[in-house]
Amino acid sequence: MPNTTNFNFPTPADTDLVKDGALAIRNLANSIDTAFVDLKGGTTGQVLSKNSNTDLDYAWVAQDDSNAIQNAIIDAKGDLIVGTAADTPARLAVGGTNGHVLTVDSGEASGIKWAAVAAGGMTLISETVASALSSLSFSSLGSYKQLLLVWSGIVHSGTGSDFSIRFNNDSTASIYQSEGIRVAGNSLQISGASGDSLKSESGGSNIFPFGTSTNLDAGSQTLSNGFILIDNYTSSTKFKTIDAKWSYYNNASDTYLTANCIFVYQSQTAITSLDIVRLSGSQTFSNKTNTTIRLYGVS
Repeated sequence: MPNTTNFNFPTPADTDLVKDGALAIRNLANSIDTAFVDLKGGTTGQVLSKNSNTDLDYAWVAQDDSNAIQNAIIDAKGDLIVGTAADTPARLAVGGTNGHVLTVDSGEASGIKWAAVAAGGMTLISETVASALSSLSFSSLGSYKQLLLVWSGIVHSGTGSDFSIRFNNDSTASIYQSEGIRVAGNSLQISGASGDSLKSESGGSNIFPFGTSTNLDAGSQTLSNGFILIDNYTSSTKFKTIDAKWSYYNNASDTYLTANCIFVYQSQTAITSLDIVRLSGSQTFSNKTNTTIRLYGVS
C-alpha cells in the first residue's frame, strides 16, 4: 500500500481488490486516530503547545506559558516587572508613599527602588544669629552646584567700621566687579561711569555688602539686608561668578544704599570657606531680633 506524503498514512493502491478496501480505510482511520491523539483532553482555558520537535506531538498547557512572564507575578496596582539578572524577571512592588519616584540603586536586588524626591532644591547648611561679632566664618560648605548666603537685620555697634566677605579668607585674590548698579540717596551710579562709587563697595579681595557705618536702628530698611549667590564654587579649574544684591543705611553720610552687582572671583581654587572679616575700625556687627544669616547649598 502506498502512504501519504506528509504523515505516511496508509492508503489503498490503484490495483488493490475491492475486498481490500475496508481494510485500507480502517488502517488509514487508525493511523489518523493515533497521530492526533494529543488533540484529545485539555481543560477550559488551556492552549495547545508543541511538546517536542516530533510531528504531531502536542500537549495541552495553561494559557500562561511557563516560559512567559506569568500573570501571577503582579500582586497589586502599580507593581512593575524588572530584571534582576539575565533572563530573570521579578516584581517591584509599588512605592508605599504618593510622590515617590524610581531611583537607580545598585545596592538593590532589582537595581532600582522607589524613593522620596529630594526635599526642594536648597539645603540649609547653617543659620547664625550674629551677636557682637568682629568676624564670622562658614567652613562646612558641602558639595552643591551653588552657595547662597542670605542675611537680614545686620546692624553695627557704631560708625567707622567696614565688614567684608572673603573667599577662603584670601586677602590677595582678585574679585572683579563686572557689572553693577548702585542707588545712594537719590543718586544712580552705574559701574564704570564717571563718579562711580560702587568701587567703594567692592575691589581687590573684598566685597562690602554688610554696611558702612550702619548703626541706625530705625527699622528693617536701615539695616543691612541682602544675598550673595556663588556659582560653581567647588571648581578647581574655573573662575566663580557671584551675583549679589544688598541694601543698608549709611549713618555717617545719611544715605540709603542699594546695590545690584555681578562679580567674578578670579581664582581657580575651590571655595572652602566664606569669611566675614572686619577691615577697619573696632565696631562689631549683630543681628536684630527675628533676623539671621543663612547659608544654603543649591542642588
